[in-house]
Amino acid sequence: MSYASQTSSYREMEVHAASPERLVCIVFEQLVVNLERARIAMERRDVELRVTSLRRARGLVSELLSTLDFEQGGKLSHELADLYQFMLLQLVDIGQRGDIVTMRKLVNIASQLRDGFQGAAQQLAGQKSRKTA
Repeated sequence: MSYASQTSSYREMEVHAASPERLVCIVFEQLVVNLERARIAMERRDVELRVTSLRRARGLVSELLSTLDFEQGGKLSHELADLYQFMLLQLVDIGQRGDIVTMRKLVNIASQLRDGFQGAAQQLAGQKSRKTA
């Protein structure tokens, strides 16, 4: 079994065993990875990698958007929806114009969101472990 297939198998097991909050973190991790790949591809003028990475990033943002719970999330979920829609529009524009400055801004936004969701997931996990102890 190759390293790539072992990594893929590990990631698949992690996803199947993950809590909902951990799944959101995994999606954000993959989003940041794909945005960074697209940025690097743009700098290297690698069109194929840029197109693939941007397509994956759009899919991940769409996944985040489609999983928002507007009833439980209230105002925050509406604000996240607006932000995700903005990101989708920017990703389409970047795909057409190749604007590296905007790409860097999206990487920064996604990284901050990832860090925030990871912190929230850790806090929630700590609360759950205190309740079971």
